[in-house]
Amino acid sequence: MLPTGTFYQRYLGWFDGNPPHLWEHPPVENATRYVECMGGASRVMALARDYADQGDLRFAATLYDHVVFADPGNTDARTGLAEVYRRLGEGAECGTWRNFYLTGALELREGVRPVPLGIAAGMTAGLSVEQVFDSMAIRVNGPKAWDEHLTIDWAFGDTAERHRMTLSNGVLIHRRVSDGIGGADLTLTLNRPQLFGLVTGKSAEGITSTGDAGALRRLLAVLDGAEPDFPIVTP
Repeated sequence: MLPTGTFYQRYLGWFDGNPPHLWEHPPVENATRYVECMGGASRVMALARDYADQGDLRFAATLYDHVVFADPGNTDARTGLAEVYRRLGEGAECGTWRNFYLTGALELREGVRPVPLGIAAGMTAGLSVEQVFDSMAIRVNGPKAWDEHLTIDWAFGDTAERHRMTLSNGVLIHRRVSDGIGGADLTLTLNRPQLFGLVTGKSAEGITSTGDAGALRRLLAVLDGAEPDFPIVTP
């Protein structure tokens, strides 16, 4: 029996052991039902204002959040929630909390703002090969990749590492291996900077390969692109 608070990681999501949390409705459906049960949007917003006036900003945010998800076009709820987030942000000592609160307030008032997508050179230098491969795994479009079956060995000359990557049943897995285990559709010999370039859409120049070069094209074809312009406090 797992204790309450145990988290399942990676592809399994999370579950705290409390059965009602195992199969909840999605946020919009949940919010619609909460607002209905509490007497409608006007009643919920009145309660939210009362809690905010009493200084209970956390529960005020929860109430306003239900109204916004039940009716994203409700300008009064958006304005009220933005104000609560502003107050929470100004009172937050943690920079990460403050940024989330104030970014949420900005989104409610002005909509989602486009942000530049990219990874600084200093950041890429600190990433391990495993972290790069993990970032590829979460971008796999499962239905699109369902019928693909391929194995790629990655041999890194600058770190003397060798990794095997397998795509099957819409899931990409990888592990570090020893030399010469055989059976790969494609073997790539490269260095870490070339890997960073490859996964960001740059040329494969300088990378040597043996086997089916089409395996790499098939792998890259089932990876979804990153979408940085997404809402965080609205449906």
